[in-house]
Amino acid sequence: MYLMAIAGGSGSGKTTFTKKLMDKLPADEITVLSMDSYYLATQPSENFTESGKANFDHPDAFDWELLFEHLNMLKKGQNIESPIYDFEVSKRVQNKSINLYPTKVLIFEGIFALYDKRIREIADVKCFLNVDADIRFIRRLHRDIQERGRSLDSVIAQYYETVRPMYQKYLDPQKQYADIIVGEETDKAATILSSQLKEVVASNSFFQQKTSDIQEKTLS
Repeated sequence: MYLMAIAGGSGSGKTTFTKKLMDKLPADEITVLSMDSYYLATQPSENFTESGKANFDHPDAFDWELLFEHLNMLKKGQNIESPIYDFEVSKRVQNKSINLYPTKVLIFEGIFALYDKRIREIADVKCFLNVDADIRFIRRLHRDIQERGRSLDSVIAQYYETVRPMYQKYLDPQKQYADIIVGEETDKAATILSSQLKEVVASNSFFQQKTSDIQEKTLS
């Protein structure tokens, strides 16, 4: 299995970029694993903000051991039962999961997809979506209000309390680990990367062209 890891701040377009890649590949040859599914069932109280809110933008908000176990299982050709996270109530859904099976290509996307060294070591290509803060904030605002039942005030408060400072402290430094940095306009990057993934699907092997051979590291 070929593993592509896609990191970026909240609202950077990771899900949209992943969908663009999927649209160009055979559906039965690609599996997507979202880091959002691996939020801890109970958030650590030591990371709560001064206002008493959980910090979902801190690395410790995630179940790293389960996540790493599942990534390794998929890489080894084993099925997993991925947890389900309900953003409207900010809790993991009990007694429910999604069965994911190994395919030739696995896309792992999430805000900390490049944070843990163990995951970077098993990733075959590492991408970071580098999008301006104002665009990420506006996208997050629309998404959280329309899709996650949040109020305008709560989204703004969370942005200043945790999203912005955690991005500066933990998320943005992940760029140093990326093989490819993608800008706001993702169509060109999706076309280039999907063509390489098609080779993986067709040949059942890794990229014949190494990431270092791509002419530009930053794609817009």
